[in-house]
Amino acid sequence: MQLYRNSLTTYQRLKTLEVKVGDLLIGNFHPVRVQTMTTTDTMDTLATVDQTIRCILAGAELVRITAPSKKEAENLAVIKKELHARGYHTPLIADIHFTPNAAEIAARIVEKVRVNPGNYVDKKKFEQIDYTDAEYHEEIDRIRTRFTPLVKICKEYGTAMRIGTNHGSLSDRIMSRYGDTPMGMVESAMEFLRIARDESYHNIVLSMKSSNPQVMVQAYRLLVEKMQDEFAVCYPLHLGVTEAGDGEDGRIKSAIGIGTLLEDGIGDTIRVSLTEDPEFEIPVCKDLVSRYKHRQEHAPVPPINKIPYNPFEYAKRQTLPVTNIGGSHVPVVVADFMKQHPIKPEDLQSIGYTYNEQTDKWNIHDAAADIIYTGNKLPSFGLPGSLKLVCDYQTWLHSDKQERYYPLFQGKEYFDAALRSDTLNFLAVDAGSPDAGEILDNLAEKTNLVLCVLSSNAHAMPSVRRFIMELMNRKIQLPVILAVESAATTIDEQLIRFSTDAGALLLDGMGDGVWFMNEPSRIRNHKVSGRTYLETKNNHQFLNNTSFSVLQATRTRISKTEYISCPSCGRTLFDLQETTAKIRSVTNHLKGLKIAIMGCIVNGPGEMADADFGYVGSGPGKITLYKGKEVIKRSVNSDVAVEELINLLKEHDAWVEPY
Repeated sequence: MQLYRNSLTTYQRLKTLEVKVGDLLIGNFHPVRVQTMTTTDTMDTLATVDQTIRCILAGAELVRITAPSKKEAENLAVIKKELHARGYHTPLIADIHFTPNAAEIAARIVEKVRVNPGNYVDKKKFEQIDYTDAEYHEEIDRIRTRFTPLVKICKEYGTAMRIGTNHGSLSDRIMSRYGDTPMGMVESAMEFLRIARDESYHNIVLSMKSSNPQVMVQAYRLLVEKMQDEFAVCYPLHLGVTEAGDGEDGRIKSAIGIGTLLEDGIGDTIRVSLTEDPEFEIPVCKDLVSRYKHRQEHAPVPPINKIPYNPFEYAKRQTLPVTNIGGSHVPVVVADFMKQHPIKPEDLQSIGYTYNEQTDKWNIHDAAADIIYTGNKLPSFGLPGSLKLVCDYQTWLHSDKQERYYPLFQGKEYFDAALRSDTLNFLAVDAGSPDAGEILDNLAEKTNLVLCVLSSNAHAMPSVRRFIMELMNRKIQLPVILAVESAATTIDEQLIRFSTDAGALLLDGMGDGVWFMNEPSRIRNHKVSGRTYLETKNNHQFLNNTSFSVLQATRTRISKTEYISCPSCGRTLFDLQETTAKIRSVTNHLKGLKIAIMGCIVNGPGEMADADFGYVGSGPGKITLYKGKEVIKRSVNSDVAVEELINLLKEHDAWVEPY
């Protein structure tokens, strides 16, 4: 199997061609560039200029503006002129869907155009058509005829181009041959890239976006492999997760997808697509990119001789179940109460357990932690029966409830212990320590043991990944809990650390649980240098929510409603932030349901990908409601559309009354 990277242990940026966007250089080891997209009406020149400037001042190195028709494309010249008059020369990108004529106009004006191969020439009507090879190639010839003029214009004017495939907008032709797959995404882009190369045009960036981080990561990896195999070079890559949403969920989903690839040195420019004002995307982009400024200075992670899994397809690592950990069980969540003293019944409310004194019973929520770690102390009250308690080995050893509690051993302490639990033991392993190899050598045939693996190496995720690959190569099937500790001082940075270091491994099927730790006293929850950070009032609740959100975003454990919400742009036909908040407030109790909230038809049924229900702008003040990709109700007035969505959920037995 050819790998998308020479090494999965050593950090090194992927070598890509150099692309010039105005005066900005992308690829070829230049810094990873950050960008965003305006949400204003492109015909509102002053509003678009003002918002573009806010994005530039926030740190955007490129700004994308939608051009859905010829008139918007022509107005880009007015916007650009006004920006220059105010002293701003940041490169502009025209975002094109469906309208080749608009792209050809924009390519003469702005520094870069983005085209979506799924709808630039091909159409998407959700029709299954069986193409013969001859018919298939006839369609590619039609694309060549329609796409080549844009290539020639870009080449003449020195305009860069992004060939941006979206998972949800693959054409019927691609879907008919490749299905709704990462390979279909890759081939959709490669068709356009081959045409451009035939014209000796190489000022190209590519992207493979999806609202599902797993699909997104696999598509980028396949694209890298495909370009290396076919062309022996790679074009620069723009990274992003579409319709990530807002708040913590949007940041987590974006960090999992983008961060997983950045960990392997893949990515030359990024955008974090949040359902928020675009200038708020830039600080998150900066936090993501800053993690890799000094990554090459990390202590070396030894190479591994054999890659025991397929990074292009998801397959969960096979493990033996130890109680409810590993095997076919969903990943567990560990709540770290090591520094909480004393621990009171009401403290467990933050991790999903509410005690009722009148009935002397515990109420358990959907997002309730499975394990609580208490360090060197034990609670003085009875815990919920479903909550496992883990404490330090010496504390467990001197406890009178050894059958109820479980010990955590540190490194080689486990092998020297005179007494262990007959049911369940935990072993903390630092994959970046000199002892890691010796521990691996002694794990064969061990039972009733769960490994809690972290790494002190600055390149932590690949260090842990290498340890797990060694387990796989040695046929050691002990479950692994992914332990991640963050010393970051902002919530944004903490979300990125947890999401990337654990999420990247979960996407590859590695991990039977997560254990997130931090230092809450270090976190700043206020404005710093004009920037507002996400806030948390209860650190245990923050870590618990983050744990379940990471598992949800990686599709490894579903515990809540999922919202696939586009980030808004000039095409949007209603207030996305307000509508998303309203829909979330009335549906957030519908565990496992996926609801898409899309501003217009461009981000409509195709972009919704695997959503169960969709709420899509279809005209000013009008909404179309979907079940899957099927239109159920058209032209619903926006003032009653949320109520109609609830009625639709009820009609299809997807609604339960909130409790």
